[in-house]
Amino acid sequence: MLSAVLPLVFHLSLVSVRAQTYSATYLPSNAPVQSEQGQTGTNQCGTSSNQTSQCQNAYINSVDDFCVFAPPEPGPGSVIGNTERIEVSWCIKPGYGTRLIPDGTITGAHFVQTPDYVQVTGFGDLTKINIPPRDAGGELDPHGADGNGNPIGGLVFSSAFTSPGQFQQLHEWTNFVSSSEFCFRGCKDGPRAPKLCQHIYDIMGCAWNMPGDYGSGFNQCAGDTGEPMGVYGSSTFHQGDGRTPPPHPAPATSSCTTVSTIGNSISISGAGPTNSSSSSVARSTTSSTNSGGSSSVSRTSSGTGPTGSSNAAPSASLPGAGVSFSIFAVILSAFVF
Repeated sequence: MLSAVLPLVFHLSLVSVRAQTYSATYLPSNAPVQSEQGQTGTNQCGTSSNQTSQCQNAYINSVDDFCVFAPPEPGPGSVIGNTERIEVSWCIKPGYGTRLIPDGTITGAHFVQTPDYVQVTGFGDLTKINIPPRDAGGELDPHGADGNGNPIGGLVFSSAFTSPGQFQQLHEWTNFVSSSEFCFRGCKDGPRAPKLCQHIYDIMGCAWNMPGDYGSGFNQCAGDTGEPMGVYGSSTFHQGDGRTPPPHPAPATSSCTTVSTIGNSISISGAGPTNSSSSSVARSTTSSTNSGGSSSVSRTSSGTGPTGSSNAAPSASLPGAGVSFSIFAVILSAFVF
């Protein structure tokens, strides 16, 4: 009986492993009009940027080619905690069918590419993209309280791990944004992605979740993969525990390229290009290496980064957890019967 069951167990184990392996679901070119039920925006965005776009596709490619999710409308009621389900994409670079971040909004941005994720951190006057003044902000992620994401249907793409000009969907990502600070990490699909792009620390803010450079200026670096947020050796911190541990040190960076400015010629009033032409930037390469110092202090009033998100989501799990449980039941029944 056991010899008959073992091949089944082996086969089902392979199914379980495969179920936990990510594969590309969408590309910008084949995304549906809406990828989730209840979505207010769209994933079919075209290439013509405009300041009323309802596009909910974001990109993380480089220091002068990234997006953040932010409210579609201005006003005191548009705090992130109120609008997390309907945020739209605001990007530096035209050509994605999104809204464009006006020139001068971002006064510091620092892009890091590691073997496992890409990350951009920085600050500026994000009231220019409809975030109310003094809003401590919150977290956007692909899960939310119901699995549909905040914003619902938000998709993230990157060309960082592919050939130039070729995109892939990053299924695990986390984006914090407030009126003065932002951070966005997209993880390469794989078994480490859920932990490296953990989404359960929604009130801990940027500096704690994504240690890095939050100073002025613009640069792009290679970097080491950091420790998963909340994991300290064999212990895992859970939001709400009695003592909050410090953030991990910022991982070491190298091969940094300095960029003098980022932009797209869109003014605060919204006048500017609406086609797919790219903005130009001046670059200079430096050979400095950061040995991995501590992260900078958050710029929000609480000192812990953007807060106010109302979706303390359940712990992340790899896709296929339900499949694994079903497999266990099948194997058990095979032994019993």
